[in-house]
Amino acid sequence: MKKIEIDDELYQYIASNTQSIGESASQILRRLLNLSSENSVHVNSVAESKTEQVEPVKTTEEAVTNVSKSSANVFNILNKEELAMQKGVVGRFLFILSALHRTHKSAFKTVLDIKGRDRIYFATSKDALLESGSSMNPKNILDSEYWVMTNSNTTRKKMMLHEVALGLGYNEAQAETIRDYL
Repeated sequence: MKKIEIDDELYQYIASNTQSIGESASQILRRLLNLSSENSVHVNSVAESKTEQVEPVKTTEEAVTNVSKSSANVFNILNKEELAMQKGVVGRFLFILSALHRTHKSAFKTVLDIKGRDRIYFATSKDALLESGSSMNPKNILDSEYWVMTNSNTTRKKMMLHEVALGLGYNEAQAETIRDYL
């Protein structure tokens, strides 16, 4: 078995492309690279690399299996270092929503049900948000067809994250943890 070191972004990409329980990193990469799987090929594990890491190295194969077993859990792909590098509350808000979307692509449409008293918070177009109220400042959630209203205070954004997490199947404690990342 061979090991290679990869950066966090590649690690997250591999983990987020898991399609079935128990799918190995090699199987994911073969699928993404359109390589045929041969019985004689040895399964290689991919090691997660962090410059300042002191704890034992975790293989991507283990991490991908964990993501699959937990029915796609955002905590497995949300990188706190990248989160801290985001500019301001809006940047962190969009980053967290993007991670939730990557983790729960098919179920993410539930965000469209999250609304305020007089306006919608999420839509599939910028125009839909603009039509629902003034001063919406709609932003696209990276790599998705969804848009979110960003012209609200931090407390409202935290409430929105909490509601999104609950809508995606997280329990109350997990939803509070996601909310507190903001």
